[in-house]
Parts: sequence; structure tokens; C-alpha cells
Amino acid sequence: MAPQLDIQFIRLPHGAGLPVPAPATPGSAGMDISSADAGPLAPGERRLFRTGFAIAIPPGFECQIRPRSGLALKHGITLPNTPATIDSDYRGEVQVILVNLGDAPFVVQRGERIAQMVIAPVSQMALK
Repeated sequence: MAPQLDIQFIRLPHGAGLPVPAPATPGSAGMDISSADAGPLAPGERRLFRTGFAIAIPPGFECQIRPRSGLALKHGITLPNTPATIDSDYRGEVQVILVNLGDAPFVVQRGERIAQMVIAPVSQMALK
């Protein structure tokens, strides 16, 4: 089993009351992320949703934001740039770009799980 990686987490004021990202089950690779925003997403529309938190990823790691398979299968809701990468030197709010590839409008509710995040090691490289 890999050692636990401690990530600094800051709850932002507009994220008050939302759950802290957490794995859904003990075997989950990712941590579910809830939306701090609510609103409609029309078919074909892309929109940025805030999460109400910021994290500090240690050097040598990245945070990958991935779609939730249930939203993709049931409603056609996914990420247009998946996996999205949050670099180790980014300190702003984690935000998720969603796109509606379905044929019906979809309404994101505040607190709804909209994506998952995975912390992964990255290799530094130099091209020669």
C-alpha cells in the first residue's frame, strides 16, 4: 500500500457547508468533488463550476480532475479536457469545467458531486 500523502486544504467562504472531498468507498482511486455553484447546463454548453476549496499539491505531484462515470452515462455530463491537470504550483480555487454532451438540459445542484480528483506523481524531464 502506498504511503498517505498529506495535502493542504483550505475551505473558501462560498464553500461553507459543502463536504470535504473524499473517496466514495475504501477502494476508490479518486475523491469526489462537490459543486459550490448551482445552475443549468444546456445541451452543448460548457461552464465553469467553483468547488469552494483550494489545495496545495506538493512538488512532484499533480491533481487530476476526472469526470464521474454516472453523470456521463446518465446525462452526458463530462469534462472537455479530461483529465484536467492542477499543477503543484497552483494555489487558487479548484474549479471544474463541465460540458453537456447530452440532448437534454441538466441542472447542477449546489453540493452535487460533479467530478473526482486523483493525486498522481509526475516525473520532471528535460528534452535533449
